[in-house]
Amino acid sequence: MSLRLFLVSTVTLFFGTSAFSQITVDNTATPTQAVNNLIGAGVTVSNISFTGNTNQIGTFDGTASNIGLPSGVILSSGTILDIVPPNQPSGAGFGNPGDPDLLTVAQSVTSNPQSGMINSTFDAAILEFDFIPTGDSVKFNFVFASEEYTTYINTQFNDAFGFFISGPGFGGPFAAPAGFPMGAENLAFVPGTTDPITISTIHPGLNAAYYVSNTAATQSFNGFTIPMTIEFEVVCGQTYHFKFAVADCQDDFLDTGVFLEANSFSSAAVDVAVATVSGDTAVYEGCTFADFIFSRTDSTDTLTITYDITGTAIDGTDYNALGTSITFLPGVDTVIITLNPIADGIIEPGESVIITAYTVNSCGDTIASTGTVWIFDEPFMSILEDDPVLLCGDDSLLVHAFASGGFAPYTYSWTNNTSTTDSAYVNASTLGPVEYYVTATDGCGYTVTDTVTVTLNQTLAIDTLISFPSAPCNPTGAVSAITSGMTGVPLYEWTGPGANSPNSIDATVWEDLSPGWYYFTVTDNVCEEMDSVFVDVEPPPVASFTAAPQFGCSPLSVTFTNTSSNAVNYEWNFGGTIVNTTSTANQIQTFTNSASIQLIAFDAGGCSDTTYSSITVSSCGCTDPSAENYDPNAVIDDGSCFYPQPIIYVPNVFTPNGDNQNDIFFIDVENASDLEFIILNRWGGLVYEAHGLTSAWNGYLEGGNFAQDGTYFVKYIVTGIDGKLHEGHGFVQLVAGNKP
Repeated sequence: MSLRLFLVSTVTLFFGTSAFSQITVDNTATPTQAVNNLIGAGVTVSNISFTGNTNQIGTFDGTASNIGLPSGVILSSGTILDIVPPNQPSGAGFGNPGDPDLLTVAQSVTSNPQSGMINSTFDAAILEFDFIPTGDSVKFNFVFASEEYTTYINTQFNDAFGFFISGPGFGGPFAAPAGFPMGAENLAFVPGTTDPITISTIHPGLNAAYYVSNTAATQSFNGFTIPMTIEFEVVCGQTYHFKFAVADCQDDFLDTGVFLEANSFSSAAVDVAVATVSGDTAVYEGCTFADFIFSRTDSTDTLTITYDITGTAIDGTDYNALGTSITFLPGVDTVIITLNPIADGIIEPGESVIITAYTVNSCGDTIASTGTVWIFDEPFMSILEDDPVLLCGDDSLLVHAFASGGFAPYTYSWTNNTSTTDSAYVNASTLGPVEYYVTATDGCGYTVTDTVTVTLNQTLAIDTLISFPSAPCNPTGAVSAITSGMTGVPLYEWTGPGANSPNSIDATVWEDLSPGWYYFTVTDNVCEEMDSVFVDVEPPPVASFTAAPQFGCSPLSVTFTNTSSNAVNYEWNFGGTIVNTTSTANQIQTFTNSASIQLIAFDAGGCSDTTYSSITVSSCGCTDPSAENYDPNAVIDDGSCFYPQPIIYVPNVFTPNGDNQNDIFFIDVENASDLEFIILNRWGGLVYEAHGLTSAWNGYLEGGNFAQDGTYFVKYIVTGIDGKLHEGHGFVQLVAGNKP
């Protein structure tokens, strides 16, 4: 049988840390579990063995790394745990032996000028098993990686690996188990050459198309190859032996490894695999779909296969109609049919869809491959949340809730919170448990609600803060704190304006304080609590009074009314007379002179206010010089003036005979300001009328005639100095001898 080897790239790589996270490895897998992870369709294995340290073999998940394979089996010349950053696969080895076949491989690299200097290998990791294929070819995918890159290219530290096959159609210089007398061949060659794959045959200077420099921190090897495929012909139904081996050359430092893709070691048969969004076999109505992936290893010819659809779901009712056959065209190794579940709104248990594909291998055997999908109404979503228990309260606590079981991305809504992410700040200052509801919505609109319980078990508490107001003029305020629940010896601290800002005190009581905000802190062995209180200011005293009257004649009696507020003591100064009192009762004082009045009002804290007024006292009396009691010192007439009464003398006879003796009649008055009189004859006729204090009658009548002798009637009005009128009358005898 002729041997066919194919080494080709199978995965497109993406470089840069933004695209990846980090590889994960598991060193707990047994050799049997590792081989079962590697084996795919059409292959049956037996006689599994592993040589090396158990830390040199395991499984990996590369979906978050740049290695190019989603998952599979890892073999390393060192511990596989060092592949995960920040570890480095560069430490000393296990002191285990190497492998003669790998030494031969390393020495056969003709492009390495120091290959002849390689005389030993160390710490070989060797995985072997027998297998029987169901098809006429077998293939698998791998990546070679090494920490020797690129410093030790073309040196004696030319770490190597090999894939050694023995069985029908194969033979070579490499060791094979009993029952395989033709020996073994190495299949790990650079594509299109007969050069074995080592760090000296694939690197930036040689076969660079297959080399990747590790610039991302997703796994720790310095360099590695792109994913490659090895495919070789076999005879179906025959037994073969396969050996995967890797080892250090010349020393046991700087590890080398090989990654083998899961389920890729398969034979030429049609395999049915299922791919879903969730990574398992479940799809959900109205949300996700499933791909049934039909794959074959030999894509040379056209191939039509039929498949059966069974299960509890109804084709065309619970999901789209899928048909009963597919056709592979030449060069096509994969055909995909997509199942889309139909949202029917009916609540029902999960329903299965089973596709079984049948192929006949070259041995004439019918091979069945099955893929199963389960259709569910909705995913079983759950939330893994924080339920923090605190010994100290906090105004703002970051809590988390992580949804799973649905389909990313998730959005979140929190009660009384605007956060839409998986974390939110909540209040953690209420004693006891407080529940916050969080609802997660997945990419399909499915929701799940759970509670985040924040439990505050704080015992330390500030029970009461008390403040006492300060006087307006002196720092007389005070604060006091009452605490409870202390653990250990507590520390207290007051801070605030104090008497002289800034200031503080380490006690529960602080006195003689100015107005303002004061902050109290108590700290015990577990927690710290803070609170604040305001020291107010008492209303200041206001001095005020009224005086009635405020001016007048001496002696002046004045009533003072105390209208002060916010005061308890008073000091009066009545023009030098001091009166201290606690009463607001009226004060009555008598003044003979003008005076300045002062009132000082005091509050309980000693603060005071002062107000002033004045009393004007004047000298009062009679200011009329014509009055009998005229007071030349008086400035205000007080209405006390009194005047002399008029003295009136009316003559009863006059003799106007020309002898210059009693020739005229006049009324003699004293203490008068005016005089009016009239003279009437016996018949009442007006004879004479006069005005003025000096008026007089000479006996002549109006018209020039002289009056007859006789008795005449006199009537007068005298105005006194005080303005009062004095009326009177009398008779006068005119004796003139009828003077012509």
